[in-house]
Amino acid sequence: MDKPSGSAGRSRGIRAGSGSSQGHPGARGRRPPQAGAGAPPVSAWGNPNVGMSRGASRGTPAVSIQPQPSTSTGSFQQRPQAPAVIGRAVAHRNVPPTEGAQGQFVSKEDNRGTVRGKRVLTEMVQSRPKNLVTKCGFSGRNVVAQANYYRVLKKPKWSIHQYRVDFSPDVDMVRLRRAYLAHHKDIFGGYIFDGTVLFCAVYLSNKMVNGVLELLTKNREGETILIKLKHVGIVEVADAQLLQVLNLILRRGMEGLKLQLVGRNFFDPVAKVDVSGFQMQIWPGYQTSIRQHEQDILLCAEITHKVMRTDTIYQILTETAKGKDYKTTFAQRVIGTVVLTDYNNKTYRVDDINFELSPLSKFSTKDGDISYMQYYKQRYNITIRDHQQPMLISRPTERNMRGGQNEFIILVPELCRATGLTDNMRSNFRLMKAMGEHTRLNPQRRLERLRNFNSRLQNSKESVEVFNSWNMAVDNALVEVPARVLPSEQILLHNCKVTCDQNADWTREFRNNAMYVHVNIKRWCVIVPRRNLRQVQDFIRLCNRAGQSMKMEISEPWYEEMGDDRNASYSQAIDNATARDPQILMIVMATNNEEKYSCIKKKCCVDRPVPSQVVTLRTIAPRGDRASGLMSIATKVVIQMNAKLMGSPWMINLPLRGLMTVGFDVCHSAKDKNKSYGALVATMDLTSSTRYFSTVTQHLKGQELSNEIAMNMTYALKAYRSEHGALPKNIVFYRDGVGDGQLHQVFNTEVHHLKKKLDEIYVSAGIATGCSMVFIIVSKRINTRYFVNKQNPVPGTVVDDVITLPERYDFFLVSQSVRQGTVSPTSYNVILDTMGLPADKIQILTYKMTHLYYNWSGTLRVPAVCQYAHKLAFLVAESIHRAPNAALEMQLYFL
Repeated sequence: MDKPSGSAGRSRGIRAGSGSSQGHPGARGRRPPQAGAGAPPVSAWGNPNVGMSRGASRGTPAVSIQPQPSTSTGSFQQRPQAPAVIGRAVAHRNVPPTEGAQGQFVSKEDNRGTVRGKRVLTEMVQSRPKNLVTKCGFSGRNVVAQANYYRVLKKPKWSIHQYRVDFSPDVDMVRLRRAYLAHHKDIFGGYIFDGTVLFCAVYLSNKMVNGVLELLTKNREGETILIKLKHVGIVEVADAQLLQVLNLILRRGMEGLKLQLVGRNFFDPVAKVDVSGFQMQIWPGYQTSIRQHEQDILLCAEITHKVMRTDTIYQILTETAKGKDYKTTFAQRVIGTVVLTDYNNKTYRVDDINFELSPLSKFSTKDGDISYMQYYKQRYNITIRDHQQPMLISRPTERNMRGGQNEFIILVPELCRATGLTDNMRSNFRLMKAMGEHTRLNPQRRLERLRNFNSRLQNSKESVEVFNSWNMAVDNALVEVPARVLPSEQILLHNCKVTCDQNADWTREFRNNAMYVHVNIKRWCVIVPRRNLRQVQDFIRLCNRAGQSMKMEISEPWYEEMGDDRNASYSQAIDNATARDPQILMIVMATNNEEKYSCIKKKCCVDRPVPSQVVTLRTIAPRGDRASGLMSIATKVVIQMNAKLMGSPWMINLPLRGLMTVGFDVCHSAKDKNKSYGALVATMDLTSSTRYFSTVTQHLKGQELSNEIAMNMTYALKAYRSEHGALPKNIVFYRDGVGDGQLHQVFNTEVHHLKKKLDEIYVSAGIATGCSMVFIIVSKRINTRYFVNKQNPVPGTVVDDVITLPERYDFFLVSQSVRQGTVSPTSYNVILDTMGLPADKIQILTYKMTHLYYNWSGTLRVPAVCQYAHKLAFLVAESIHRAPNAALEMQLYFL
């Protein structure tokens, strides 16, 4: 069957961060690493002294080491903000900083909590209209749900005081500022200090003179440091800053649970699970956040898991060293991966490899030159065994640069543990099944884990002390929320209506019922390797039988036989077949092969525009027990081919005429990480037409999408007018692929630009009121979960109160049914509404649109147009890497 949509991109690891410490590797202004005296000769990993100056090889300082543009096979491009040297060792503290909520950091070194770096407060987007009476719907059956939220309780006199902190003489390093302030921690109680501003629950008025509190301390040299604190205000409950403080307090409290911070989340190494037969562990953990919700400040707690591989990068290096071009192979396997360094519990992204550095190479500190081997032995009591291994390079992230950390980070392969899953691991059915047994928690197990988390938080001595010092507490019961189950939809087939069951699945109805609109297939071609012809002919006969049961006529195809299955053979066969003007091509691949699939789709979508159905022999000619489901597979293939030929396998009742629904999603290119593809798919009024319009455009990383979206919508409106002779009366736009950090840009740029452009089109067409539109942000990657009677909620369960956000016009919807694990709701945020539809109707319309994805005879997690847009963007980003031919824009050729 045609390639599944998969995820929008490869799973991304946590972005690397790095600390910096005076006198340690990575400190700014230090000289680059240099090779030490008596370095061993060239080894299998390359000569560490290549490119070093003569003085450096003797242990004397070299002037500089310029960046090597290609010390590995990777493209090691130097960032503008980075220093013009290639070597900076990774910086560490005795006790490493731990990352806090909202991208801030809490340091254990200062005992009571600090914030590292400049606090960046994301501007809150007020998308809820001022004239909106209520965002709660009323249709459906009322139920009570439990959500994975706890109320944050505050004492009657709860307040957080804010102080300005100055040092005399001035202290440049934030780390030292924190250390000096920590000498007086007893007078503050719980506190958070970012180097300039201090937050604490204590008002120090009785210790102040003329509004200023002066404290004295001494530095290492014995000099007296004067610390001045001035009270500048109280953080109010409505302030966004308060939520950041609360998140940091929570993370300080969670340190009492004896969890381990990996990246941004806390995990429990004690409860780790070894996946037998694989070099892999699964660490259970928690994702937490505190936000102001409708009536209360709530703590969201979600169960998460971290895949921790037990193999090191050095083991990968050893495996690849057996081959001829081991440097290229090693670079391909390692560059782009995220690694964990156990000695400081931090993750880093590997951006390049320097085969000219080794653990014997030296870098400069204020106490003189030191090798990496000596550094790790002195600092962590770690003995590096292989003295000749190359070194890994991690670039500073944008967040590091904003905090002044511009140095490249040098890592030792022997000390780096690989994290995450490779593509080979994902394709390993046994591994994924074994992992699923531990990561797919059913509702009962998830609720049990949440109760256990709360119990540990309430009973841990350290956690209780932190919360008490801030006069706050967390409720011990999950929040209960009102929910509604929307009425089941009726699925329209050719001559009957089918009411969805509780699983929202209507697959069986196609056994003896005709599709809503079908297109008879009279001219089609099957391209197949000659050796597999008989197996494919058997499957074609099943397709004919499936078509007959659905009253669809499928003629006998002609076969384009190939002597082999090389890319060139498929390309030539497609050229031969398209010369006879087929309606559709069926192309058979022996196995899943990304290169062949890409070649086929480029040919069929760009060079020779024709709908194509790619199937694999493993799917259409399985062996053993799998052969029993062949008729079901044939039925699905026929439904898919009908949809690609502008047929409509099923339909639903839509109350609005003249409605265009639009889906937009973005996928990043697998070939070039700096390129992305934005796809737009629009319906042509499903009450009178079953056609869809689609288009996709390329844009560069970081580029705003407002122009592309407006241009693509112009094309969609032109297609609609060609179909109906008029513009749509209403437009409902579902925008996928937007994170919270992008919401401000979408709200203030994309929507504004799009609305302005559409109004111009409508006014020029004689519609003085302009375009009537609803713009909705669709978010799938959320931590919210809710349960009904300790079970997964049934499809159509809506939550639009208590756990929603007061500044948003939003709701949660569970539209799909899952057989394993816990179902994930989807968040919908209405950021523009000029249609005037009540909240109830927007919720119902959204649920209806999840029924129309023709690759699956059931409901989806998102509206069908969003999934179509994702499918198209994913196809172009992964396989085609260019815009498809415009001749296909009115067909669902990308299914």
